[in-house]
Amino acid sequence: MTEPAGADDLREAAQPGAGEVTATVIVDAPAERVFAALLIWERQSDWIPFTRVRVVEGDGREGSRIEAVTALGRATLRDEMRVIRVDEPYEIGVVHHGQLLRGPGVLRCTQLGRARTQVVWHEWFHLPGGRAGRLAWPVLWPGSKLGLTQALKRFARLVEQGRLP
Repeated sequence: MTEPAGADDLREAAQPGAGEVTATVIVDAPAERVFAALLIWERQSDWIPFTRVRVVEGDGREGSRIEAVTALGRATLRDEMRVIRVDEPYEIGVVHHGQLLRGPGVLRCTQLGRARTQVVWHEWFHLPGGRAGRLAWPVLWPGSKLGLTQALKRFARLVEQGRLP
């Protein structure tokens, strides 16, 4: 049996990079509902600013290819991901494998009570630009963390209002 095309590249991208960012939010909803909302990839466009998300291949679960395109004015960032793990209702694992964004990421749901769930979004990016990228990361990190945190807060509001899933 042969491996799919790009398997070596995906394996390399799956290694944690030096750029690490984590965001957390508490959602007043059961983990099953929160997890179901996270799996609706296209609806991430509702809570991640300036971003359009679509399933390119598959059903959005393990093995699927996802594309997120963020555009701010003329600047565009294309994020290509492969869903590598779905452990319902606890964890979704992805590997970013595009030209600029590379590295593993995970969304975790932890039930805190009958109707409260903690969501943790964690990414380990390979930093582009070699030494310059590593030096720039401490400056870029606060904006990355703030962006992820704000997105998760929007996500939580949509779930709590019943607009997701």
